[in-house]
Amino acid sequence: PWHYVCNVLAVEYEADSKSASNFLPEGLTILSNQCAVYFIEWQYASDNGKEYLDPICSQYRETIFLLSAQYKDKPMAYCPFIWVDQDKALMRGLIQGWPRQFGETCITRSYDLPSKAAPKNGKGAKFGASLSVCGRRQAEVIITLEKETSSLPSPTFAGAALLRYFPELIKGRHENPAVHELVQLKSRDVKISPVWKGKASLNIYDHPQNELYDLKPVCVGLGYKFSVSLTVDDLVCLTDLK
Repeated sequence: PWHYVCNVLAVEYEADSKSASNFLPEGLTILSNQCAVYFIEWQYASDNGKEYLDPICSQYRETIFLLSAQYKDKPMAYCPFIWVDQDKALMRGLIQGWPRQFGETCITRSYDLPSKAAPKNGKGAKFGASLSVCGRRQAEVIITLEKETSSLPSPTFAGAALLRYFPELIKGRHENPAVHELVQLKSRDVKISPVWKGKASLNIYDHPQNELYDLKPVCVGLGYKFSVSLTVDDLVCLTDLK
């Protein structure tokens, strides 16, 4: 098992429906043009380890983009883009079906002491986050907290549909991937801190190396700040696409 805990900044937004549907794999259809972007600081440990005592291995940051999709009339999120800054996390993600690439995520931190250098959770506090890919800024958000809420951003990354795809390199079999399946990640022991929400801004910038700009916002919704802990040790195969 992999045990995780994280701090999250997230923003809901709407993208162009046609552009969003173009990113969905076989087996999924578009549910709505509702999207969400998550900027996350993670720390993990294995079942019998204390990897958190070696932070350079156990900590990483990532940015996740999610679409609102459905599988056989069941709503679920789908991840077309995700960037991470650590190699171990990248490989674990590829095993699970997250399409991870390397990128740099930066997030405003809060501390237990009052300071002009850091916001504290509460009404009026402002938090920012950004994603850079291949040396170019790709996305940025600013969230102004207003009040606590019982709701989470939509779509949420828990239970997302993912595409596990590994190509076949043997000559004559390039069109027959070694692995090609639509899966759903299963999490357990999920715990969520108090959730704050408020106004948000989101900018997504064009980039010569990917198509994220096709998911740029046509309308920006609310921003959220919270923490999550969970354990991952299972996967469900929805459809074998081979």
